[in-house]
Amino acid sequence: MKNLFTTENAAMLLIDHQRGTLLLARNIPRDEIIRNTRALARTAAETAMPLVLTSSQEDHFQGLLIDDLQTIAPAAYAARVQRPGVVDCWTYAPFRDAVLATGRRKLIMAGLTNDVCIVFPAISAVEEGFEVQVVVDAGGSPTTQADETALRRMERAGVTLTSTNQVMAELATDWAGPIGSTVQRVMYEESLKRLIELG
Repeated sequence: MKNLFTTENAAMLLIDHQRGTLLLARNIPRDEIIRNTRALARTAAETAMPLVLTSSQEDHFQGLLIDDLQTIAPAAYAARVQRPGVVDCWTYAPFRDAVLATGRRKLIMAGLTNDVCIVFPAISAVEEGFEVQVVVDAGGSPTTQADETALRRMERAGVTLTSTNQVMAELATDWAGPIGSTVQRVMYEESLKRLIELG
């Protein structure tokens, strides 16, 4: 591939992975969403990729970001952009400014939910000239129909859809290199180990 996303040219954006919002994702097991979100956050943290976190209305049912993010990336968690209620986080100046401050034009996004929290900023960023990959299995929606509708809408708008393992493999580039071995370890610990043990 000629246009790879790498740890040196991309930023990781994790949007609204909040305790309450997690309860709205019904089309994919919640523990899978958490594992995949952990894998993305760890990939960013352990390869020094820029990581931007945002939340919406933490004092409402959505609640705080899941504990895993605070544990994995305490600095990014402390610097998270807390939105008062703006649905499309791209249109909320503090979030957009935080993304621009990374200096990266390739964005890897994941969010809860796919049908509300990620669809709008992903499209907005593409409209502004960014290259965007949305990690669909680190999010979810209340129904399969809602999820599929959001994915089709994003894809029509020029968003590239991907999965956790797929984007991690792309970032790794070479499993034998220093970045690749780090990403491979994270992938094994967060995903592959469980699959192998299940037989």
